[in-house]
Amino acid sequence: MNINSKTSIYGIIGHPIGHSLSPLIHNYAFENLDFNSVYVSFDVNEEDLKDAIIGIKALGIKGLNVTVPHKESVIKYLDRISDEAKLIGAVNTIKNNSGSLEGYNTDVTGFMESLKEHNVDVVGKNAVILGAGGAAKAVAVGLALLGAKSIYVCNRSIDKAKELSIHMENNFNIKSLGISYNDLNMLDEIDILINATSVGMHPNVDVSPIGEDVVAKAKFVYDIIYNPEKTLFLSYAEKYRIKYINGLDMLINQAIDSFKIWTGANFDKKIILNFLKKKDFVK
Repeated sequence: MNINSKTSIYGIIGHPIGHSLSPLIHNYAFENLDFNSVYVSFDVNEEDLKDAIIGIKALGIKGLNVTVPHKESVIKYLDRISDEAKLIGAVNTIKNNSGSLEGYNTDVTGFMESLKEHNVDVVGKNAVILGAGGAAKAVAVGLALLGAKSIYVCNRSIDKAKELSIHMENNFNIKSLGISYNDLNMLDEIDILINATSVGMHPNVDVSPIGEDVVAKAKFVYDIIYNPEKTLFLSYAEKYRIKYINGLDMLINQAIDSFKIWTGANFDKKIILNFLKKKDFVK
């Protein structure tokens, strides 16, 4: 990669950020398409978020991805957000359009596409989402758009869980209820169980958001975490021979959409997957 004065800068902001595979994905895509661009990680604390967003314009950064914990709080610093980002209430992609910062959400399409790729039928199913943050919002909207029957939103803050469930019922033809982690013990079975929290993410790989007794009730388990490849949460699913997937496909799918928003171009998912396999990030 030949970086010079004409190199376009893209990146990702979050805290923590060291686990992210996004720099590998986008830099390889830039290299493969012969773009004079580079993608870097910015570890941004919550109290520094406003200054970081102002810096996008000052430094001429072309685009950013946004990850935890900034997907919701970043919205107030942007000039405009897309319709799907408004509906979800979270942004994971920012485009600097000649000094105007535009917010998008590609998590929802990335999540939906990953379910389709793994032949997971959502129609008429009951789902439980762990978490109520920006990623959980995208997951909830994706499930609703794919025809889920109901969604339980489970969160440490019951108020946030109820807020998301009310949002879902107000905007979609779906039943939704905000519950606590203790309430999970009252459910007899779960069609779809999704971890949309960061619990179990590298380097804290020895924890799970819930115990294996709850996971055992599920028919399908999804963890949006992709590093490690198999979280403790997913290990519970494997123990009980429950079909499961991690967040790698969602990550790459949303990256494809972000890349197109920024550049107007597509990159080949198969090429990226083969690259990650060679780098030993995909088994």
